[in-house]
Amino acid sequence: MKLAVVGGGSTYTPELIDGFARLRDTLPIEELVLVDPAADRLELVGGLARRIFAKQGHPGRIVATSDVDAGVADADAVLLQLRVGGQAARQQDETWPLECGCVGQETTGAGGLAKALRTVPVVLDIAERVRRTNPNAWIIDFTNPVGIVTRALLQAGHKAVGLCNVAIGFQRKFAKLLDVAPGQVHLDHVGLNHLTWETGVRIGGPGGDDVLPELLAEHGDAVAEDLHMPREIVDRLGVVPSYYLRYYYQHDAVVEELKVKPSRAAEVAAMERQLLEMYGDPALDEKPELLAKRGGAFYSEAAVDLAASLLGNGGSPYQVVNTVNNGTLPFLPDDAVIEVQATVDGTGAKPLPVEKLDPLYSGLISHVTGYEDLALQAALHGGRNRVFKALLAHPLVGQYAYAEALTDHLIAHNREHLAWA
Repeated sequence: MKLAVVGGGSTYTPELIDGFARLRDTLPIEELVLVDPAADRLELVGGLARRIFAKQGHPGRIVATSDVDAGVADADAVLLQLRVGGQAARQQDETWPLECGCVGQETTGAGGLAKALRTVPVVLDIAERVRRTNPNAWIIDFTNPVGIVTRALLQAGHKAVGLCNVAIGFQRKFAKLLDVAPGQVHLDHVGLNHLTWETGVRIGGPGGDDVLPELLAEHGDAVAEDLHMPREIVDRLGVVPSYYLRYYYQHDAVVEELKVKPSRAAEVAAMERQLLEMYGDPALDEKPELLAKRGGAFYSEAAVDLAASLLGNGGSPYQVVNTVNNGTLPFLPDDAVIEVQATVDGTGAKPLPVEKLDPLYSGLISHVTGYEDLALQAALHGGRNRVFKALLAHPLVGQYAYAEALTDHLIAHNREHLAWA
């Protein structure tokens, strides 16, 4: 089995490598190719990756290359973890929206649109290269904004599934609070990428008892603290919203908070410098503890599980993925990409049925789906007016004057990445 990781020079990659090494019986990789245009980073990450495999006794071969075509050739699956423009572009995404009084965040709002515009054309180019070399390969997208990027891939006819670590993070945290094995916790997870709610927490599988009310009653403070939201919000909803819902439920407060605190991009950039220095140490043969603060917790377990199922090597019976709606949420178009529990096998992901949602959730999901459709059109076809319409449609923008100003900021800060600008 051959896997390729495009964006393999990411500081995330040792987390992925550690999972591949530990879970080699689930996903028996014979060759792993790390693909990245940044040769200096690739050398450091590739060296540590080989040492991790060696220490854990993994027999697989690790190859590092900047040649995308060679890297993805004959791969059974290609995992995408790109950041077009790097942390410098992220820094901009997190700051210029604040100048207009809107949330500055890399995956949602105006910053998320900027990231989508930079990313979708690059991902589609890579996917076409994969299709030319091996049309049967699966593409696993971990590149944000996952929902929009996965929708672009699926609409272009690629074999793709989107992946996010939010759900597996909740599963692990809830399992610890409930003192059960993670595999026993099944989430009624529903929504769009970075716009999801846990409407039930079941023990044993989809038909198990829902212990969410007890979980919130006994551990509501811990859950709310993890979300950076007041417990009152969680109690009144009676569900667990993802961390990203704070940008909607507490927009103005978050804007004021972001104006005075260091950007997450600046924190991550400093962390990456430390990590890359560590990765260059020839004595280091395991992922450093600092990597846990970088983000992407449990990413490797989710990626291994998904790849194993898509490639016919088992995997968990139910997994939270980003995949095509096809009537699962009847208030959305069939071609929308949703994030829900699904069964996954060699034919792809099939969403489990979802109970009728409260309008409090279905309304916001519909609103953001409309924005995502407009965002994808802007990413595919360009043009200032398409950008403006997407911003005007986003519930975190929604005002003409804001959309006008944000459009100008977005184009000015991303001109080098926009072929049409």
